[in-house]
Amino acid sequence: MSTTTARPASRPAAWKAAAPAAPLGTKTFAADLPKLPVVDLLDTLARLKQSLVPIAWSDEEYTTVSKKIDQFAMKQGPELQQRLLSRAAQARHWLEEWWDDGGYLGYRDSVVVNVSYYYGFDKHPSHLSQTPAARAAGLARAAMIFRKNLKQGLVAPDSTKEGPMCMDTYRWMFDCCRIPGPQGLDWSVSYAKENDSGDAGHIIVFRNNRVWKVEAAKAGRILSTAEFEKQINYIYENSSSAYPGVGILTASNRDVWAKDYGTLASSAHNAEILSAIQSAAFVISLEAYNPATRVQHSRALWHGSVIDGVPTGLRNRWVDKPVEFIVYDNAVAGLMGEHSVMDGTPTVRLCDDVLDMLADPSFDHGSPAAPSSLVPTSLDWEINPAITEAIAKADTAAIELIDSQELGYLLTPYGKAAIKKFGVSPDSWAQMIVQLAYRRLIGNDKRIGGTYEAATTRKFDKGRTEAIRVVTSDSDAWVASMDNSNVGKDERKRLFAAAAKRHVELAKSGGNGLGVDRHMFGLKTLLKEGEEVPELFSDPVFLRSSYWVLSTSAIFSKHFPVYGWGEVVPDGFGVAYMTGYDGMQKYS
Repeated sequence: MSTTTARPASRPAAWKAAAPAAPLGTKTFAADLPKLPVVDLLDTLARLKQSLVPIAWSDEEYTTVSKKIDQFAMKQGPELQQRLLSRAAQARHWLEEWWDDGGYLGYRDSVVVNVSYYYGFDKHPSHLSQTPAARAAGLARAAMIFRKNLKQGLVAPDSTKEGPMCMDTYRWMFDCCRIPGPQGLDWSVSYAKENDSGDAGHIIVFRNNRVWKVEAAKAGRILSTAEFEKQINYIYENSSSAYPGVGILTASNRDVWAKDYGTLASSAHNAEILSAIQSAAFVISLEAYNPATRVQHSRALWHGSVIDGVPTGLRNRWVDKPVEFIVYDNAVAGLMGEHSVMDGTPTVRLCDDVLDMLADPSFDHGSPAAPSSLVPTSLDWEINPAITEAIAKADTAAIELIDSQELGYLLTPYGKAAIKKFGVSPDSWAQMIVQLAYRRLIGNDKRIGGTYEAATTRKFDKGRTEAIRVVTSDSDAWVASMDNSNVGKDERKRLFAAAAKRHVELAKSGGNGLGVDRHMFGLKTLLKEGEEVPELFSDPVFLRSSYWVLSTSAIFSKHFPVYGWGEVVPDGFGVAYMTGYDGMQKYS
């Protein structure tokens, strides 16, 4: 790819249409799903009022914000609602473009910690070779098979008891990459082709910062595990010393990375490497580190290993790729995901299917490696003083970011089996435990923000998420009772049941598109330049309610001993948990 196409001067207007889906009517994309609704304005404002009761610091604060909500309902609200209804009538999904930009692509801090997430994998199956090259090779073949099945529409759609879920964001799993925008807005570029059968393509492998292009298919067939392993061993053997850590640039502030990207791509040779990375099906980072504990495993995936004060992990990655497998020298492995146009549940599915394949002794690993097997191609950067300086600055920024973080990991001695005996949703149980822990952490201090839990809205066409506002008057009442010696066990149990019931109601509403935050975001976005901004939008209680001091979510995979992400506000916490096991719960 030439320098003119490595990155356009500005974001293409129709960039998101560039990623093709499998043809409609296939198994994967057969569902005819409804559009995300525009909720009645007064219903949303009523839910907003109720959610602010525990957020307000005083009755006076609550009275003030309530009056502003009423004023909004009478004044600007109806006109903004009409604009939103008009947009929804004309657009396939009224929120999609705004959410892409407002939630992710306009965010300018590093995606590491702040946006990206990680999944740590269980041990490599014992019937397979235990070398890191073998592990990486198995992941490569299985992921390429998943990619082929996805492109051919053979992957069964994700579903719930209510029916199939939208698979649209799977288009942004392979053959694509986030691009740092020079004008304050990023975008993603897709190299996927319409009607691609998935039996061609390449992957990129990093080792000691050196970039390698590995052809993943030959003559219309995906390479065997042995053929991948032979190439990966070649990479280990020919990357024994450290190369310039250009990958660290992707972990910088997005505006800094946009500037450095321009410097990097000014070389036609480097632009070709950028193109190869961006168009790769996915990336594998072979990281020179040996995580031994769950915290080490977590931190190494989350932000890369640090050795002698050097961010060696991030130097050896390309964090703009939506799928980056990471394999350590002791064959411990996992995934780092870029979050902007695809949420975490699709990559859970990817990882589960890949790891299930490898765990199956009957999995087809393909033919043994022939003597004439393909040899990977090294892609070595042209480095000038400006790039060297940029790498040094990015190293410093990365260490500052990593050093600012703490991570804890907790396993409970009980799981969903015990929780369900109390007639309580395991997810609600976990959320109430988080509320109690946070209150005990801050003591009598005033609450500085709300708690976000992601509710999937993938029952709708192009749906992604809605916010569950976990903090309620019911949850606060139960939390207060737990440290009040005058409240007995029966009353605490009653309060807990009420809080859990309310949480279930909010979660169901969120999944049905009946939350507060996405609707209010849409209304605010429709304000025109020069128009009076509603007082509600600057009210301290309203702002506090969506200052997500606790950013929480749950997924389940039997293959993930660890997973997580970072905080979304400077003084907050990212709380990942897993409730699907009968005998334990996981928190990190």
